[in-house]
Amino acid sequence: MDEVIKITNDIKSGNIKPIYFLMGEEPYYIDKLTDFIADTVLTEDEKGFNQVVLYGKDTSIEDILSNAKRYPMMADRQVVIVKEAQELVRTIDKIEAYVKNPQPTTVLVFAYKYKTLDKRKALPKEITKAGVLFESKKLYDNQVPDWIKRVLSGKGYNIEPKAAIMLVEFLGTDLSKINNELEKLKIILPKGHTITAKDIEENIGISKDYNIFELRNAIGKGEQLKAYQIIEYFAQNPKDNPFVLVVGQIFSYFTQLLQYHGLKDKSKANVASVLRVNPYFVSDYDVAAKRYPMKKVSSIISKLRELDVKGKGVEASSISTHDLMKEMLVHIFN
Repeated sequence: MDEVIKITNDIKSGNIKPIYFLMGEEPYYIDKLTDFIADTVLTEDEKGFNQVVLYGKDTSIEDILSNAKRYPMMADRQVVIVKEAQELVRTIDKIEAYVKNPQPTTVLVFAYKYKTLDKRKALPKEITKAGVLFESKKLYDNQVPDWIKRVLSGKGYNIEPKAAIMLVEFLGTDLSKINNELEKLKIILPKGHTITAKDIEENIGISKDYNIFELRNAIGKGEQLKAYQIIEYFAQNPKDNPFVLVVGQIFSYFTQLLQYHGLKDKSKANVASVLRVNPYFVSDYDVAAKRYPMKKVSSIISKLRELDVKGKGVEASSISTHDLMKEMLVHIFN
């Protein structure tokens, strides 16, 4: 995020590079930077003749470079944006000669999503010399709640840790999806508001009581009745709570618990770092570890692997996912 801020601040101050190669697994910042350049570098009057948007699937390197070598009309610069540039993966190296001697009055932008250039090759090094090579890396699950908090803080909002975790559990680590939901909340809720689990439930449709986060919490604390109530809810809403996803999340939880047992340093900071969890939830692992000794955790992990295979239809095509979830809890609690 700091790098994104630096790039945008440089552009605002007039320090504009001839090439921006935006690549990586996380498309959110690639889209944000691409849109920022498209909106900022030229005035509205200049864009008509001097801003070109091409798409990787429908163009070629030759067409891109032909556009890039043109001179601007009645403006100091022109902007050439190549969206979905990853479609040009087989021929992208052909831009190297241009990168070594770019047109100074052109701002050439590549939005190269879900892939990265091989940094051992010459092209990335030449891009770095001539312009900006930006890599947008996928965030880990434990990093996304802090990202949500930072984004909301910048807009004048706060969020409870549980509410942030609910968003991640339901939407995954796709920052674009999460940002879309945050934008909806900002329309509904007043500035300065602290977003709660109830706000998430009422406005996004994620149950604050019946979700993966609450199931893991109930299992960790040994709250059997609550855990069974949650899987009953899951069974009634199978599209939103597929068994393979549920068992995968519980498997991840017990894998972390196994790691916790093996740690010599169980300080909050070290546990959060090793397990890649928010420090706010470290105490939950301490509670769960007392309930589930290492031998029991190993047994549960083995059972979850077996259930995952069954859930995918291997040797268990007639077993309902509801029965599989009940079997999972029976093994965990007994």
